[in-house]
Amino acid sequence: MNRLRPTNRTWVSNEGLVLRDAVPAELRARWVADGHCPGRGLYDVFRERVAAHPDRPAVVDAEGVLGYARLDARARALAAALVRAGIGPGDLVGIQLPNGWRALAADLAVAAVGAVALPWPVGRGGQDTRALLGRSRARALVVAAADSVTLPLRRELPALRLILTVDQKEGDGRDFSPAAPDPEDPARILVSSGSEAEPKMVAYSHNAVLGGRGSYVAAVLSTGSTGGTGAAEPPRALVLVPLASSFGSLGLVALVSCGATVQLLSRFDAGAALDAVTALRPTHLVGVPTMLKRMADHPALADTDISSVRALVSSGAMLNPAARSAVLDRFDRPLVNVYGSTDGVNCRTVWTRSGAETRSGAEPGGDDGDDGAERADRTGGPDDVRIVGRPDPRVTDLRVCDADDRPRPPGERGEIQARGPMSPLCYVGAPELDLRYRTEDGWVRTGDSGVVDADGTLRVLDRLKQVVIRGGRTISPAEVERHVEAHPAIAEAVCVPVPDPDLGERLCACVVQEPGTEPLTVAQLGAFLTGARSLERHKLPELLLRLDALPLGPTGKVCRHTATALAGRG
Repeated sequence: MNRLRPTNRTWVSNEGLVLRDAVPAELRARWVADGHCPGRGLYDVFRERVAAHPDRPAVVDAEGVLGYARLDARARALAAALVRAGIGPGDLVGIQLPNGWRALAADLAVAAVGAVALPWPVGRGGQDTRALLGRSRARALVVAAADSVTLPLRRELPALRLILTVDQKEGDGRDFSPAAPDPEDPARILVSSGSEAEPKMVAYSHNAVLGGRGSYVAAVLSTGSTGGTGAAEPPRALVLVPLASSFGSLGLVALVSCGATVQLLSRFDAGAALDAVTALRPTHLVGVPTMLKRMADHPALADTDISSVRALVSSGAMLNPAARSAVLDRFDRPLVNVYGSTDGVNCRTVWTRSGAETRSGAEPGGDDGDDGAERADRTGGPDDVRIVGRPDPRVTDLRVCDADDRPRPPGERGEIQARGPMSPLCYVGAPELDLRYRTEDGWVRTGDSGVVDADGTLRVLDRLKQVVIRGGRTISPAEVERHVEAHPAIAEAVCVPVPDPDLGERLCACVVQEPGTEPLTVAQLGAFLTGARSLERHKLPELLLRLDALPLGPTGKVCRHTATALAGRG
C-alpha cells in the first residue's frame, strides 16, 4: 500500500496574498482530535466567556473597568462598522493602538467578521508601517487617530481601502451577525521585533492561537495558584508589555481562553507599575526581564502591597541571573521564564528562590511543587540561566537537530527546532523565510543552539542569530552579557557590535551602573571578566559605554539597534 504524501492547506486573501500552512493537515487534524486545539473560532470562544460571566471585569485601563459584556458590545460595534465598509472573511486588518480596551476590542472585532488581525506596537515608524501593510496587502487599518503617517497610506498602498478609529457606540452592533471562519484559517499575525531588515510577520490560525498558545497561557497563569484550577478566583494579569507585541498577545489569549481580567498601563514606568499592583491587586505580573528587574530595584517596592501576586511571568528577552535573583529575592514569588519566539517556539521554567522547576506537560492548576516536577540541581551556577524547561506537548514539541535536520540524541548539541499545536501557518509575504526557517514537515528552525539532557530538559547554549564576528572569531553577546552583569557595580548591560576597519567588528558593553558606584573602565571590567568569571580574552569587550538607562524599544525590551547606534557614536 502506497503512503499518501502529506497535504498542506492553502489560504488566499481577497487581495491575492497566499498563506500555505507549513504543517501537514493530518497533524493539524490530530491535534484537534487529541483535544490540544478546540476546532472553533476565536470570537466564538469569546462569546462563550461573555455568556458565562457577562459582568466579570474583562479589561482595566486608564479609562476604568469594562466587563465582558460591555467589551463585547464595543467589539461588535466596531465589527459592524467593518462590515458596512465591506471588510470580512478573506481580508487582513492592520491594528496600531496603544494598550487599552480599544486594542482588545479591535482584535475581537476583526475575529468576529472573519478577517485576519495584524497588530503591531505603537512606536514603530512610518517605514515599518508601510512595509507591514504593503506586504500583507491589508484592506483596513484601525488606529487611535489618523495622523501624518497614516493619512497618505491610502494613496500609497493599493490594497488599503479603509482607515478606521474606535468609538464607544456600544449599540451600533446589536444587529451584527458574526462570521464562522474555519478554525484552521488565519486569525492573527504576530510581528517580530527581531533583527531582520524589515519586521517578520507570522500567521497563526484560530486553532493555534486558542490551542497551543491557550495552553501555554493557561499554564503560566495557573502558576502560584493554591485553589486547584483557580476557578474561585480567575487570574488578573497586569500586562506591562504592548498587547500588539508577540509576548503581549498573551493578553488577548488570557481573556478568551482563560476568562482572565487583563490590567493595562498606557506606558511602562516602574513606579507606576508598583502603584498599580497595590491598586489593582493583580495575581500575575507579565513583563520582559528589564521591566521586572526595574520594579524589583525600585525603592517604592518596600511600600507596595504585593499580597495578591501569585507569580511573575518573564519573556521577550533572555532572563539573566542578575534579573532573576533580584526578582526572586525582592518579590519572593515564583518566576515563570518563557523561552519562546514569534515563530512558534515555547518552553517554560518556573524559578523559585531554591532553584528551577522544569515542567513536562503538567495540567494547569495546582500549587507549584505539588505535581512532582523535577527540581534542577543547579541553583546558582553560571550556566543555570540556560535551562528553559521541558516541552509541553499541548503547546509544542522541541528537538535538537544537526545541519541536515536530523534529530540529535540526548546530550549532543544541535539547532533547536519546534513543532506542535501552537505552530504558526507560515511567514507572511516572505516565502524565502519559510524556506530558511521551516522544514518540509513544518518544524521551525530557531537558529538557537541547544542540548536536551537525559531527563528531557532543554538548555539553550547560544542564540546563533545574534553574534559578533571579531577577526573571524564568533562571540555570543548573550554569553558576555551574563558575565558583565555579574559585576557588583553593574545593574544592567547589553553587548553590541561596533564596526571596525581592521577586525570587522569589536564588542562594546553598554552598561548602567549601580547608584553610588565608581565609574568602571574597560580595563577594570576586563580584569573582572578574566579573573572572577574566567572569560576567554578574545571575548572581552573592547569598548565600554556608560548610560543612565538602557534604551527600550516599543515592546519594552532593550533596543539593541539603538544601543548599537549609541555605541557607534560614543
